[in-house]
Amino acid sequence: MELSSNRFKSFAVTIGLSFWFFVITTTIGIFSTVYLGAFFVVTLLVSQIFSKQLSKGLEKFAIFNTKFFLGILFITVISIYGIVFRILRVDLLRNKKKNDSYWLKIDQLPADRFLKQY
Repeated sequence: MELSSNRFKSFAVTIGLSFWFFVITTTIGIFSTVYLGAFFVVTLLVSQIFSKQLSKGLEKFAIFNTKFFLGILFITVISIYGIVFRILRVDLLRNKKKNDSYWLKIDQLPADRFLKQY
């Protein structure tokens, strides 16, 4: 963001603010595309007009917004993997032997299936 122009920074911050506006209004239950469009246009105009004066603040907000969004995305992806592995009863560490696990049980395979490797 340090090498980006002030206009690009203001556009990036406008998109970030619009995303949070969408999230908050949807959560509250008052979302409307008219409100979102008006918010986007007003924020874009104000940030473009004052982009030179707000450059440092826009950069800090864009960095914070990116870190926060990527953190939430990371936590969500890890949580989804955990939930799916719990539903499928997959033990990634295989520390515990479970009767209802999907892993192969080597001790129950016939001995003629094993080959010696030298």
